[in-house]
Amino acid sequence: MSISAASHLSPAYPERAVRGTASRLRAWQQAALDEYMTREPRDFLAVATPGAGKTTFALRIATELLDRHVVNTITIVAPTEHLKTQWAEAAHRVGIRIDPNYSGASGGTSRDYQGIAVTYAGVAAHPMLHRRRVEGRRTLVILDEIHHAGDSKSWGEAAYEAFEPAARRLALTGTPFRSDTNPIPFVSYAPDREGVRRSVADYTYGYGSALSDGVVRPVVFLSYAGRMRWRTKAGDEIAMQLNEPMTQDAVKQAWRTALDPAGDWMPQVLRAADRRLREVRRAIPDAGGLVIATDQGAARAYADILKDITGQRPTVVVSDDPTASARITEFSGNDDRWMVAVRMVSEGVDVPRLAVGVYATGISTPLFFAQAVGRFVRARRHGETASVFLPSIPNLLQFANELEKERDHSLDKPTQATTTEDVWGEEEALLAEANRTQKEQGYDEDLFTFQALNSEAEFDRVLYDGAEFGLPADPGSREEAEYLGLPGLLEPEHIKMLLAKRQQMHLTSARKKALLRSQAEAIVGAEERPVMTRKQLLELRKELQGLVGAWHHKTGKPHGTIHGELRRTCGGPAVAQATATQLQKRIDMVRRWAAEGGYS
Repeated sequence: MSISAASHLSPAYPERAVRGTASRLRAWQQAALDEYMTREPRDFLAVATPGAGKTTFALRIATELLDRHVVNTITIVAPTEHLKTQWAEAAHRVGIRIDPNYSGASGGTSRDYQGIAVTYAGVAAHPMLHRRRVEGRRTLVILDEIHHAGDSKSWGEAAYEAFEPAARRLALTGTPFRSDTNPIPFVSYAPDREGVRRSVADYTYGYGSALSDGVVRPVVFLSYAGRMRWRTKAGDEIAMQLNEPMTQDAVKQAWRTALDPAGDWMPQVLRAADRRLREVRRAIPDAGGLVIATDQGAARAYADILKDITGQRPTVVVSDDPTASARITEFSGNDDRWMVAVRMVSEGVDVPRLAVGVYATGISTPLFFAQAVGRFVRARRHGETASVFLPSIPNLLQFANELEKERDHSLDKPTQATTTEDVWGEEEALLAEANRTQKEQGYDEDLFTFQALNSEAEFDRVLYDGAEFGLPADPGSREEAEYLGLPGLLEPEHIKMLLAKRQQMHLTSARKKALLRSQAEAIVGAEERPVMTRKQLLELRKELQGLVGAWHHKTGKPHGTIHGELRRTCGGPAVAQATATQLQKRIDMVRRWAAEGGYS
């Protein structure tokens, strides 16, 4: 073990740092180290964005404390088995021998080791065992992604019981803190101006600062909407646009319809994402893509779709596969195009070549979203950009627009009632599920029992640096291609300028199409667009409304669903803006349904 070795560890370990971002330690790592060594606190909380180099920072402190005999052993607590091994490998590089296979059953480890690496779950299983270890030795405890200690009351209590006697505790996190009020052990809280107790970090290095320093990649979000149609538990058929205002339950069901592998939305979005990946690989040949799925069935179905698109079978990673960690490591080191995972690659796992992501999960907590996006921000050289595809869901769009916003953990709930706008009031059970690595389950069938009927994707917009660009466009269109074809290497200051240019081209194209449409309508023959008086147009609308009402009474389907199906089948705008020809087509269609027994 040597301070010199720790000084020369890549500040971006396990990868090499972006050229020009650091010589030995990055500026934030040196500043945080100086703060720590000046104060020498028993507890220290460092909040740094994913990809900033928390591992290197922590191991540098460990070598300093070991060299000065402030501590004589190390305990590293990580969220997952994979991260235990990753920490042990990093420590080995600086001469600290860590046993990643220590277990409570064995009760001890070889004298050749200077410490152990365990999981939060392992600590919860044997808290007193770990307490006896730290009581008998001057121990530095490194708590990686400390918010996991608040995953459940028992986990937090176990961590406190086990490590309360420790000589030093270094807590690390790279994502916004939890949205529940479970206290996190060894974290200090102080009231804000409203009297809400919030976590206090000893050093913070956020995404915005890291982006300015060139330490992380800028993230471009490509949002997709589209028409969704599903059948509820009550038997009602509902058709809605993914990005139109709707109730919270309808949002969840429309979202689930979009993610259904049997629909057209996911294949269309995956095809767009692969097109974006091909563009990125022009400049970054080993760039990879990651699809984050909700459950194992969906993951394997998405993998089949990607195989059809690319001709190559993606790597599939699920948590109950004993080879999961090996698969991640293998994918990290090769140049395969795609990996599909179920939450497994949501936090702490380093695959820096990931440059394109598809957020294809129904999890909508801000913590999980930040963890997922964190998989794509690890820069290896200047000019790399990350692209994340996501459904046009209000919560997700808000998270994307607020990527640079820093938040602290709150111990107190706001006094006002939670509303649909309160996206930080997500269900605690869902948050806990998102943070743990366990056997994946699907959606709660009791809550969201329905049948997805069909779905179609539509390019909606691009979100970058709090701004939005683009207009709706069909998949495969030239307008969509303008955004998918952004260069793979692009400096942050040029991205917004190029997006604005693409948007102007898009607007110009839309105006030309509108003009051509109006000119075409102007020359339609009298037999196609008969001259109608206002009274005659009102009569057609009245006739259509009467037929829709009759069909509603016959089938029980809501009026809005019937009108939506008519628009989908016959084309054209809402009834109030429809022409006489369009209204007549819908009248004829309802009559055909009545004669043929309905639509499918």
